Amino acid sequence: MELSYKLDAITLFFQQDLVPLFLGLFLFMSGLVAMSSVIGKFSILIGRPVKWVRSKNEDHQLLIKTSQNLSLLQEKQENDMEQSYLHDEEMRKDIRKLTDLFVDKQIDDMRWEINNFATQVSENRPCNKDSFQHCIHTWEKYEKLLSDHGMENGEVELSMELVKDAYRKKMKEGF
Repeated sequence: MELSYKLDAITLFFQQDLVPLFLGLFLFMSGLVAMSSVIGKFSILIGRPVKWVRSKNEDHQLLIKTSQNLSLLQEKQENDMEQSYLHDEEMRKDIRKLTDLFVDKQIDDMRWEINNFATQVSENRPCNKDSFQHCIHTWEKYEKLLSDHGMENGEVELSMELVKDAYRKKMKEGF
């Protein structure tokens, strides 16, 4: 019996016309929204906003301030990137200058060492096998350094011919 009573109640509920009920709820909620809006506008008008209106205004101001701070931060980041790029370019130029100075110094030192050894050989001063091999190895590094930097050898060719000839002669005759 109790089950049929529950089924009758459910059947009766679904037989009801629910349109007026939903329409009434909609009108009631619309009235609440309109009243809250009127109360909010009136409280602002008299200079004493209610808490939820004040909170809404504070949130809006915070959003505006955050947006402005983000714009400033983006401008600062772009400026920093530009400064970083300029600084990097300047550092590249300075590194290139230092590299060129270092390469020039290496070339001059190797050239001097080769020419100095050639002078010793031409003056028939005693030179051992290791000195000859060191000079030849220095000349090979010198040639590679010139080649790596797109330069040409023009100053030590005669000196190296003299050193190679003397080395060949010493290899035949002995040191």
